[in-house]
Amino acid sequence: MFTCIFLDKIDSNTENLIRAAAPKNIQIFFWSKLSAMQQEEYIKRADALLTATYIVDAALMKQAIKLKTVQKTGVGTDNIDKAAAKKLGVIVDNVPGGNAESVAELTIAFILDIYRHIIPLETMSQTRQWGMWQYRDTSFDIKGKTYGIIGFGNIGKRTAQLANAFGANVIYYNRTRQTDDIENTYAVTYAPLNKLLQTSDIVSIHLPLTEQTTNFIDTDQLKLMKDTAVLVNVGRGGVINETALYTEMKNGRFLGAGIDVWSKEPFDAANRLLELPNVIATPHIGAGTQDAMRNVYHICFEKIIQNCTDIL
Repeated sequence: MFTCIFLDKIDSNTENLIRAAAPKNIQIFFWSKLSAMQQEEYIKRADALLTATYIVDAALMKQAIKLKTVQKTGVGTDNIDKAAAKKLGVIVDNVPGGNAESVAELTIAFILDIYRHIIPLETMSQTRQWGMWQYRDTSFDIKGKTYGIIGFGNIGKRTAQLANAFGANVIYYNRTRQTDDIENTYAVTYAPLNKLLQTSDIVSIHLPLTEQTTNFIDTDQLKLMKDTAVLVNVGRGGVINETALYTEMKNGRFLGAGIDVWSKEPFDAANRLLELPNVIATPHIGAGTQDAMRNVYHICFEKIIQNCTDIL
């Protein structure tokens, strides 16, 4: 029997999904439901820590004297001190591809919302205004547009498939260029970053946050983009310099932006991007569907059992 603590504060529905996914040989506890005394006791018994966005630092891992693995429920592990984990002999693992479908679908939803002005038109309808002609001069189809994908992992690949289904011309940038077979399979063409930014009507970002990708899209990169471009970030917040993005959009550039990930989470109420009417802001819900969560938690527990068993 392995003891696992889920660290993030969650709702009852998500708790039930996690409990349903946990196999019989894993005893699951929820950190936010434990008293301070119980936390001090249970952390010493934990074989595994399960985290979505909760910060797992060296101090927490040192308290977990039996800890064997820290399991991330998504892809990016920037909230886990990997150097400390390595020093302590703790395995850090993630779930690449487990939520690719839901994040890719949210990416397309952002684009459709911006291209068809669904949110402002719905707001008009709620107040009984007939906005039939309101936004026709800035409404577009995805078909025929050049769609640039930055980061071609599992989510980037699935997004490419969806974009192709809409009839877009898909190009991509990735640190490592894909093989000809992969490019042919996903019907994509490689482009250097600057060319992608200059030529794309739509740009979506699917990068993890690392030292190399922090502020990867800054003022210089934003200025390369078309004034009519749509920008979507479902990777990590720190990949885009939010101050630079605000400045460009405040000056009238870009048709709109869909942002699901933020440099500070929960996002700061003073974040000026939230003031802009053509910014669609969501609170890191890319992987937040019932289907994705069931799949992710199932994979997480499989990995926890494997990693705990390997260390034994």
